[in-house]
Amino acid sequence: MWKPISIFIPVFILATFFTFLLGAVSGRSPAALQLGDSATPDAVAALNHQFGLDQPFFVRYFDWLGTLLSGNFGNSWVSGVPVAKLLGDRAVVSLSVAGLALLIGLVFGFILGAVAAHFQTRWPDRVITTGTTVISVLPPFVVGIALIAVFAIWLRWLPAVGFVPITKGFWPWASHLILPAVALSFDTVSDVARQLRTGLVSVYRENYVIGATVRGIGPRRVFWVHVLRNGVGPALSVLGLKFPALLGGAVLIESIFGLAGYGVFAAQSAVSGDVPSVQAVLVISVVLVVVFNLLVNVVLNRLIPSAARGV
Repeated sequence: MWKPISIFIPVFILATFFTFLLGAVSGRSPAALQLGDSATPDAVAALNHQFGLDQPFFVRYFDWLGTLLSGNFGNSWVSGVPVAKLLGDRAVVSLSVAGLALLIGLVFGFILGAVAAHFQTRWPDRVITTGTTVISVLPPFVVGIALIAVFAIWLRWLPAVGFVPITKGFWPWASHLILPAVALSFDTVSDVARQLRTGLVSVYRENYVIGATVRGIGPRRVFWVHVLRNGVGPALSVLGLKFPALLGGAVLIESIFGLAGYGVFAAQSAVSGDVPSVQAVLVISVVLVVVFNLLVNVVLNRLIPSAARGV
């Protein structure tokens, strides 16, 4: 458990360094955004001094890192508003969509993978394997448009765009998340199902499982006590890779469903040259991904103690 935690610190330092370096070499400055083409050299120098851009690179980096650790991401070069404030509401939107997509992928992926493994080589297994292969190659934005056409426009069961805070009620909040989360979850459902099937089928062939069956232990107990616990490793491991993909895939999904989340904010900030905002999004994304992978490793070590030697 301690080994992955110890990895977090150097990963965080490297991520913040390269994130800051990208901002430094971009050549963008608040003067170009706030003063425009008519800016005088004195005005540009004054604004650069205000943002500390006249300091050496490493001085600026360590100052930025210090404020970052205190939860301060600086001010937006475009609006002058603290970046943390701009990201607050958007974090709720993106994490809600990605979290629900991850939950859908986990639940349906585990169900499909377990059923496929139980009926291995029979028609349910072939149907599930074929179906998960098909949905894995469907682009999320195509799925999103199709879901809007069917469930929002034709059936009128769910809203097509927008976001409602959970403070307005659970169903209004959830109803605006279902379609984007489902569109984003297809790849996760597919990968979790296939990896779980592979893991379970492999464990079913182990001698201790065959021995438990020969001794008369019921199939349900064999599955829950021996097979699932030892075969879930590949499926849980793939979740650590899926979370970054969910955050990255949210850019198009948020645009399609009119959600003002991290993806839209990052794209708008990059286009406008708002370096502090882009840096904040990158750093938060790295932290979320690393923390999620740490949690996955902890769960794996709890379920499969032998996995701790491989972490």
